[in-house]
Amino acid sequence: MNGLDQLLDFNAAALRIRAHRQEILAANIANVDTPNFKARDIDFKSAMQKALESSAEVSGKKNGAPQLNTTSPLHFKGEGVADVGAVDSSDLLYRSVVQDSADGNTVDADVERSAFVNNALRYEASVMMINARLKEMNIALQP
Repeated sequence: MNGLDQLLDFNAAALRIRAHRQEILAANIANVDTPNFKARDIDFKSAMQKALESSAEVSGKKNGAPQLNTTSPLHFKGEGVADVGAVDSSDLLYRSVVQDSADGNTVDADVERSAFVNNALRYEASVMMINARLKEMNIALQP
């Protein structure tokens, strides 16, 4: 992993986790009237810790990533890229029931919309942080 990857790794992982959470929240909202649908969510903090731990493991291993085969000495020696920030099904949790419904659906539209907007704002903040970091690096590289 090079210095640029390490510099942006935290924010990139946060973006991937937030994007996945946005999909989960959108699915909850879309299924607000589906009988027996159970609202899902992820714990952002634990997913982020897991992503950063896997990033540290990958960066600590020289040969941890798969190597690419080359057929010519002119080819670049590529290094595999780990999918830091990936969220798997074990990170999905069921949202606690705020109010029981007759059809067994646990989606509360107000809670889901609030979480959706909050997550979207935090996603935008992460994008702005990455842009600011890239602008700083661009300024540092100017002659």
